[in-house]
Order: sequence, then structure tokens, then C-alpha cells
Amino acid sequence: MKRFPLIAAWLFAALLALSQTANPQGGQGRAELDRFSSGLESLHASFQQRVISSDGSTQDSSSGQVWLSRPQLFRWEYGGDFPELVVADGSRIWIYDEMLEQVTVRDQSGMEFDSPLMLLTNPGRLDEQFEVREVGEAEDGMQLLELRARTMETEFERILLGLREGQLLLMVIEDSFGLRTELRFGQIERNPELDMALFTFEPPESVDVIGDLP
Repeated sequence: MKRFPLIAAWLFAALLALSQTANPQGGQGRAELDRFSSGLESLHASFQQRVISSDGSTQDSSSGQVWLSRPQLFRWEYGGDFPELVVADGSRIWIYDEMLEQVTVRDQSGMEFDSPLMLLTNPGRLDEQFEVREVGEAEDGMQLLELRARTMETEFERILLGLREGQLLLMVIEDSFGLRTELRFGQIERNPELDMALFTFEPPESVDVIGDLP
């Protein structure tokens, strides 16, 4: 299974909901985040992902596409030699590993309280759930924001967001073992008309299905 697809999808979807929580007291990074989320109802983007170990070597690289629709629907699709699909239909999250021929089902409403998914239903909790810090401007002009969870019971230690001209271009997720997952987004479409079939999933008959079944 790809590292952190759920956390990345949760957080990306949570940012869709932040149009209600503009923060005029924030710095340039928060202003870019507010600009990105303002009026955003749906989104489609491509992404490139790298998983980097503590010694700086690349453990895995992949690419794919993501679709999101407020408030709780998303589809996170990896291509390449090891395809994987994550679909949130509003009730359950389906994780399909094509190589393993296995589907894992999770109750979407029963995820951990301190996960970024909770921001979908209450986006005003961004600052309550995370310590948000302005990092400054990167060499390519991106404004950087750092998010650190206020609870220790998380899979990650730090999330770094890179934004420029109202677009979320970079997401970096770091865990306590020194692994770093970098996601770079491109071909971003704001508020496209999306087919709701993107957010439904029916397990193929030949695969094993485990977890919180309907």
C-alpha cells in the first residue's frame, strides 16, 4: 500500500472546506491558503509522489490523479506498475490494491478524532487540531505553511504545504521514523463538473474484501 494516501487525501479534502475559515490575521502563507480554498467546491489535479528515507534516498516514486468534491467525497488514484485506488463515498472509504487483489473498507465517520478527515465536517478546527506556522517563501516563490498535530496519536509528525498564486502545489508529510512523502500537484482544475460515479466503488468479484463491510 502506498504511504499516506489517506492522510494526504483527508488533508487535501479538508482544505476544500476552509473557505468558511478565512484568517485575516495570518501571514502570506495563510493568505494563500485562504485564497486557494475560497469558493472551492470541487477539484481535479494530477500528482507526482516520492517517498524519501532518512538518508535522503528515494524509496518509491509514483504518480496519479485526485478528484475531490465538498464536503466528504474524494478519489485518489495511483497509476503505474502498482495501481491503487482510494475512494471516499461519504459513508465508507474503499482502498483497492490491484496487485494484491484486496479491498480494505473503513467507516468514514468512525475515523480518529484527531485525523485531518475531521476537518471536513468542522473546518473551523484547523487551528485547534494543528499548530500552524508560517515557514516563509521557497526559492520557487511558494509560500510554505507547517502543520503539526496537537496530539501525539497521529501517523505523522509534520505536514508542509506549499502554495503559490492561490494554488496548492506541494504537500510534504513526515513521520516519526524519518520517512518523508512528497506530493507535487499539477494540472489543477478548480470547480470542474465531476461525474458522481467517480466517488462510488464496487469491489470486483475476484478480490478479497476486509474491514468494515456494509
